[in-house]
Amino acid sequence: MADIICVIGNKGGTGKTTLSHMLCQGMGLLGQRSACVLTDTYREPLNPAGRRYLVADARSREALVKVVDKLRSLKAWMGVIDGGGNRTEMDKKLYSVADLVLLPFRDSHEDIRTVVRDLEMFPRAYAIPSQWPTNVWQREAAEKTVEELLAPYRDRILDPVSVLSASKLLLQRDIPESIPTPVSNSCRAIARQVLELLQIPIGAPMEDEQPAVAPPPAVTPAAAPAGAMAA
Repeated sequence: MADIICVIGNKGGTGKTTLSHMLCQGMGLLGQRSACVLTDTYREPLNPAGRRYLVADARSREALVKVVDKLRSLKAWMGVIDGGGNRTEMDKKLYSVADLVLLPFRDSHEDIRTVVRDLEMFPRAYAIPSQWPTNVWQREAAEKTVEELLAPYRDRILDPVSVLSASKLLLQRDIPESIPTPVSNSCRAIARQVLELLQIPIGAPMEDEQPAVAPPPAVTPAAAPAGAMAA
């Protein structure tokens, strides 16, 4: 069966969508098939052409159930569900079906206070520093804040994902033919962390110039109406 990874959190703007696509891109670069599942009704589906992963539209309850059921039936696949922000009830539903839960947070006191509450609410979840500063002084200050406020959860905090402006290329409707090497390296690092947590052996890496992994045709349901998802 496929493993289901949910990227959730009770605060918007923490990089959940970016992390979801970077994780799937990294999976593809490491030879792992995956699908990035959209649930946020404020976003539009992205073009799957040229990507190393499938994109699935699950912006309604019915579509989400179909996508999860289909993924569960696929051997050696990964489903990465982008939960969107400020949707506590949806987060609880996704948590109940997830094999692994990731809680991205940025280097602000507000983000850290929120992720503390989420770590308490979701005891199987891992927090992952997202869009982390690369400037030495800013990074040291961010790490100090994490040590002070997240010390009780240190064993549930993953390695940070550094801020990379080029990572936004993955969020374009049509992905460019090539992705900058720093972004690819960061995607691989995220994927390695997740595969290690799930105790899944890492396959042979794919060369950057190889075509995207072709998804099975029946995974993606018909596009759902863009109405709000039922609670």
